[in-house]
Amino acid sequence: MKIMMVESRYKGKINLSNLDASILPKNIGLATTVQFLNYADEIRQFLESNGKNVFADKIRQKYEGQLLGCDTGAAEKVKDNVDAFLYIGTGIFHPLGIALSIEKDVFCYDPINAVMSKIDRSEVEKYNKKRKAAYMKFLESTEIGILVSLKPGQNNFRKAVELKRQLKGKNCCIFAFDTLDFSQVENFPFIQCWVNTACNRILDDHSKFPKPLVDLGDIEKMELLAISAK
Repeated sequence: MKIMMVESRYKGKINLSNLDASILPKNIGLATTVQFLNYADEIRQFLESNGKNVFADKIRQKYEGQLLGCDTGAAEKVKDNVDAFLYIGTGIFHPLGIALSIEKDVFCYDPINAVMSKIDRSEVEKYNKKRKAAYMKFLESTEIGILVSLKPGQNNFRKAVELKRQLKGKNCCIFAFDTLDFSQVENFPFIQCWVNTACNRILDDHSKFPKPLVDLGDIEKMELLAISAK
């Protein structure tokens, strides 16, 4: 099946009247979605005119500062240069993704409704505690279910196979899917812990899993920390 990716840009007017630059730190990372990329230069100029150093870059994205799905690479590329991030857009999915992957403040500005806010760090800490608890359960579990998405951009089948090969002391089963049906997960009660290799924001729905759910990225991160500590 052929898939066509079409950009959808917001063409209305934006309202910067409540974008309070005074509460932002000196060095700020700018991030947004494709909908508001047409206004990135205007927002950058506004911030710079208020004495801010603005940073935006990309890794795999097409545009600097672009957030795409659960990919926060654009923010991660500039994290060492900034004191906080400013997300331009609506909703909290994307800015929360930045806050979860980078331990820095994330401010949000909705340019349509002219509303400024900030991601609550306490919510991020609760989320991360659940991630750590799931990782600890993964370490003690012997029956592991590895989730693999068949969707373009999320398919990490090779990583799943490699993980299964590495976990010699555990019985690992690979479960492939296109759209994850949470109700089907309950059909495998022998699984003690699930490992997600698809979009890491599946963890947002951890409450829908009857057993702990750990992300592959968290496993890789913990392994790197263990190696560096030796």
